[in-house]
Amino acid sequence: MNNLCGKLAMDVPINASASQFHEIFHKRPYHIPKVSTDKIQGAELQGGEWGKVGSIVCWNYFLDRKNSVAKEIVEAVDEEKKSITFKVIEGDLLEEFKSFKFILQCDQKEKGSVVHWTLEYEKLHPEIKDSHSLLEFAAAVSKDIDAHLMEVAEA
Repeated sequence: MNNLCGKLAMDVPINASASQFHEIFHKRPYHIPKVSTDKIQGAELQGGEWGKVGSIVCWNYFLDRKNSVAKEIVEAVDEEKKSITFKVIEGDLLEEFKSFKFILQCDQKEKGSVVHWTLEYEKLHPEIKDSHSLLEFAAAVSKDIDAHLMEVAEA
């Protein structure tokens, strides 16, 4: 790997089951703007079918005090491992990165589960900072989804 390539990862413990959490990102990402309204304003299907490899989702989100857009293709889904990989194909991230992927995996624990986020990217030039704020953003969205899933479970 050259010095332009990077990888950041974070584990986010949640109360919801791995299946519940994975199902939202996999089959119902359009639901995320309803539960994380201050962070994500939209998730629109622009090609394919929700949850299918090759489908294209356009996300409108608010990060680092500005509205941003990311168009992503679902690159891989593993139902057994509760993982999904999104590759950014258009949008604001590609102004600083040659390539960018979000890998999301949810592991069931005895109580609750752990959401494991991995960001893999290649910067356009060395002066670009690693995207720690985006990783924190993903963790915060995970917490919003978890809170929603817990509310629904208690209802």
